[in-house]
Amino acid sequence: MDRRTWLVGSLGLFATPLAANAQPAGKRVPRIGYLDGASLSANSVRIEALRQGLRELGYVEGQDVAFEWRSAEGKADRLPGLAAELVRLKVDVIVTGGAGATRPAKEATSTIPIVMAQDSDPVGSGFVASLARPGGNVTGLSTLHPTISGKRLEILREVLPRLSRVAFFGTSSWVGNAQGLRETELAAAALGLKLQYLDVADPKDFEIAFQAAGKRQAEAALMFVWNPILNPRRKQVAELAVRSRLPTVFREREHVQAGGLMAYGPNIPDLFRRAATYVDRILKGAKPGDLPVEQPTKFELVINLKTAKALGLTIPQSVLLRADEIIE
Repeated sequence: MDRRTWLVGSLGLFATPLAANAQPAGKRVPRIGYLDGASLSANSVRIEALRQGLRELGYVEGQDVAFEWRSAEGKADRLPGLAAELVRLKVDVIVTGGAGATRPAKEATSTIPIVMAQDSDPVGSGFVASLARPGGNVTGLSTLHPTISGKRLEILREVLPRLSRVAFFGTSSWVGNAQGLRETELAAAALGLKLQYLDVADPKDFEIAFQAAGKRQAEAALMFVWNPILNPRRKQVAELAVRSRLPTVFREREHVQAGGLMAYGPNIPDLFRRAATYVDRILKGAKPGDLPVEQPTKFELVINLKTAKALGLTIPQSVLLRADEIIE
């Protein structure tokens, strides 16, 4: 049993095995490398969205396309080696699950096309020359939008009209952290809010950071921690926020489904589904440098009323009416 088959089978990600005997004799099946900092199981919904996108475009796994799955399991120092492994395998395309995976992939190859399923700031990170004309071998989708941080703070202010101090949980070593913090600082200043930065560089830092937020009398929080650290601990972090009596806004709906209070941002699984269109065009001969990077156009607000009750909060009707999903 090779490594790919073991990973796929053990995680239960595939309904259809990528069996070699499913491939028509003599037909070369393009291989897609997938690289992620987080575990495959933690991002199974996103991975399934990518696979769904390919199915919608007519691809049958094992016949028209095959995957090479690589995950750093939350250990960023493993990513360069995994990227190099995909390059040695001569995959046709590499799909990256986030900026933390895109950088080592780009450093490992300048010729194999790389599709970012999501990235907060591909220009600022140096992955592409511009969104309209990426150049090079990287393209894909960006979550960057200058109004997102301000909207999250505005929603918090509506829920907590007397809000004055907000904790910002980030990861300083993550390439998207600086851009997110800068945008949030500008939005906080415009709203007259004091922002307190708390670094979460390791899973053990969550409890320390929540304790520090309490000592600094933060009244709410924005969660901007690097996904490979945050995503495998969605439930734990949501429970910590409730236990700390700290209303917290997350970036993605999965955290609210795990017990977080609110999330506002792009639908990340949908971005992964749309990443399949880039893979399709590249496999059909398009050059990644000629494919513009897409920015999000639709944002979703998700609210967990059970968590709001646990925090003693009443979500205003004006906010509930704008919600795309309400969890009760």
